[in-house]
Amino acid sequence: MPAFTFEKISPPVRRGPIPPIEQKQRGVIVQMLDRFVEARVKRTRRDDKGVIARHEAKPPD
Repeated sequence: MPAFTFEKISPPVRRGPIPPIEQKQRGVIVQMLDRFVEARVKRTRRDDKGVIARHEAKPPD
């Protein structure tokens, strides 16, 4: 025989529409990180394009 028994608790009943969620202002650190990520993505795209262009320029054998 089990020592514990658990009751199933029903969720609370919703009464009316849910109020809109307020958008919090992003922190300064998060904004700085976004700028670093954007700069890095641009840099890697530029580097990748240069590598691809060099490989495509080879004449076929």
